Amino acid sequence: MEVDRATMGPERLAAKITAYARLHAYAPVPVGRPRPAFGQEPPQEDWRRRYPLSPRLLFVLDGTGPAGIETRINALRAAARDPAVADFLRDVPVLAAPLVDLLRDGPSAPVWRPAQDPDQRVSWMHSWS
Repeated sequence: MEVDRATMGPERLAAKITAYARLHAYAPVPVGRPRPAFGQEPPQEDWRRRYPLSPRLLFVLDGTGPAGIETRINALRAAARDPAVADFLRDVPVLAAPLVDLLRDGPSAPVWRPAQDPDQRVSWMHSWS
């Protein structure tokens, strides 16, 4: 979960999707060992050692008015269109919600907006499978 209080620009906020995609794909290689050859099992992503599934990425937006929230959600949508994060977005739901909506309706209400389709409103537990 990222709590965004509008202390950085929308582009910098949106760049976090790319950073999370890199983290999601990160598989450490032990020092002194070469990368696996073709046909060998690749190293496992680091997060898989602790979690059976990758957690959802939730952006809670605050610190700006409704227009600022829309600007930030549009920046997240633009980042979600980057082909470099396509695999990540197939595996990990990326959702954003204004804090005022969460406080008013609760976090389980359909106030979350998918980065790929922010016109839609879903529950944070919505299943894409």
